[in-house]
Amino acid sequence: MSRSGLPKPVSRLIDELSKLPGIGEKNATRLAFHILRSKNEYTIRLAQAIVDTKKQVKTCSTCFNISSEDPCDICTDHSRDREVMCIVEDPMDLIAVERSRVFSGQYHVLNGVIAPLEGIGPEDLTIGPLIKKLEDNSIKELIIATNPSVEGEATSLYIARLVKPLGIKVSRIAHGIPMGGDLEYTDELTIGKALRDRREI
Repeated sequence: MSRSGLPKPVSRLIDELSKLPGIGEKNATRLAFHILRSKNEYTIRLAQAIVDTKKQVKTCSTCFNISSEDPCDICTDHSRDREVMCIVEDPMDLIAVERSRVFSGQYHVLNGVIAPLEGIGPEDLTIGPLIKKLEDNSIKELIIATNPSVEGEATSLYIARLVKPLGIKVSRIAHGIPMGGDLEYTDELTIGKALRDRREI
């Protein structure tokens, strides 16, 4: 027994669950007991879903979104506009933009933003492959949809400076999204309006 009388496997499960973002020890304990009380079939499906996700989900070599195929479904969809590309910070932001149903072009996922205080520079993001893609592609407009944070703005300006010499129109989503907000948590109507009201930078 460990952790105030809990069996070791339960204590270990709580430890692992509490490492998830937004899950403290109290919620981790609640989840652990939910799993403990669930039928064996459910716990096996849950464990298998976690293992399958880690084994089968990969990064699209074209847009750097997560996918079970490479290239991903969005990159291989020939009905999408090949002349417009939207830049997002991470796959969750891409999902948020897709939910708005306003954008139907290509994507590029940066997998972060420039954050010098955290030791993250342009070379740590997918900016290099982005510029190469823009040089080799027929993109006419680049929409930068990084979050309206200090780091998001700095990343947006950095990319704009690199892209301008290529003769590609660069625009930034409008700020219906509050400063410091995350696309991931913004409703689709607000994201849609921000995309429609984007401004050139």
